[in-house]
Amino acid sequence: MESQTRRTFLGAVAAAPFAATVLGANEKVNLALIGARNQGRGVAMRSIAAGARIKTICDIDDAIYAKVAPELGKAQGSTPQHVKDFRKVLEDKDVDAVIIATPDHWHTHMALLACQAGKDVYLEKPVSQTIHEGHLIKEAARKYKRVMQIGTMRRSGDHFRTAAEFVGSGKLGKVCLVKAWMCQERKTIGRPADSTPPAGADYEAWLGPAPKRPFNVNRFHYNWRFFWDYGNSELGNQGVHMLDIALWGIEKMRGGLERCLPTRVSSQAGIYWLDDAKEVPDTQTVTYDFGDFMLLWELRSFNGYMPIDGTRAGTAFYGTDGTLVVDAGGWTVTYKDGSPGPSAPGAKMIHEANFLECLKTREMPHADIEIGRLSTTLTHLGNISHHLGRDIRFDPKTETFGHDKEANGRLRKEYRKGYELPKV
Repeated sequence: MESQTRRTFLGAVAAAPFAATVLGANEKVNLALIGARNQGRGVAMRSIAAGARIKTICDIDDAIYAKVAPELGKAQGSTPQHVKDFRKVLEDKDVDAVIIATPDHWHTHMALLACQAGKDVYLEKPVSQTIHEGHLIKEAARKYKRVMQIGTMRRSGDHFRTAAEFVGSGKLGKVCLVKAWMCQERKTIGRPADSTPPAGADYEAWLGPAPKRPFNVNRFHYNWRFFWDYGNSELGNQGVHMLDIALWGIEKMRGGLERCLPTRVSSQAGIYWLDDAKEVPDTQTVTYDFGDFMLLWELRSFNGYMPIDGTRAGTAFYGTDGTLVVDAGGWTVTYKDGSPGPSAPGAKMIHEANFLECLKTREMPHADIEIGRLSTTLTHLGNISHHLGRDIRFDPKTETFGHDKEANGRLRKEYRKGYELPKV
């Protein structure tokens, strides 16, 4: 965006919504990629493989476009054009849908405006930075009748579906504990001094609604996720995938999404591994009390060599008659006498293909916004407990904290002047 962005942002987004295009069954889908590094590039490449065309790359860094555009061009036979202002993408009537793969702090603004502009949306996880933002995005998607797929791609793995169905069958007995975890080893990011933004990068646009700060390489590409201004800690980065599968099993146990949120949450966390610039915990447990069972999240960012129940990134359901463990490689059941039960191998996750199909059928995608919003809410609850340094009591019906003013103050956030949330 131009340097006048903050002064013009609100005025520019107040325009009336654009008409949405109805796609034919055999028509090629034109996508715009907003945020082309890392995950965005991967989603775009898989979308091309599934039959889409990336018409435009919107990225604030010329260097990222220069690197990614030739790769996408080779994959699809034509090089995407480049813009830096995402609003130009939303004005383009030839763009059917957008992939939003920016840092988390931009998700809500872009998703709301994309819905208003008549664009379907593939929104990277986690959905938002606050519980309130998640509600706004869902409401916009429903109001403008938009297909919105969240990037929790495990929802498109058939073995994850059958695992959740087995959990809901009752064959594990009474499930008293559900666990989700990530075991990894994060490398140090050091403590580099503030510096000048790279030539060709619009740092003002990158910051957007986040607080104004001097440029630091640690707060830019990829490492932004280790800072609260832009991300949601490892709970939102890694944990949302495994917690989403926990949510799926809980949904099957409880007969729907209406009773899939906890009533009490407690986080114990700290930075115990590396003395560097990271702000988010490298070690954490979060307990979610559902009344008749407990969900436990465990993070180890210092240890990937001793996985939990045989996997570094998994979800498990512990019942009185058996235990089911599931990860990307498949799922297994062990009964209480130690004998093996049913199992299933890992299945290919065709998340982008499902999104493209739903753009034409107008059916609900595997990771619809409501599913992604609920999974993201679990991460927000853990982060809120961490920030407050205490247990929190949550009302799943109102999705508030009752009379706890301090916790309720965390349902929303402040935005930099000139970047307030758009009203759509």
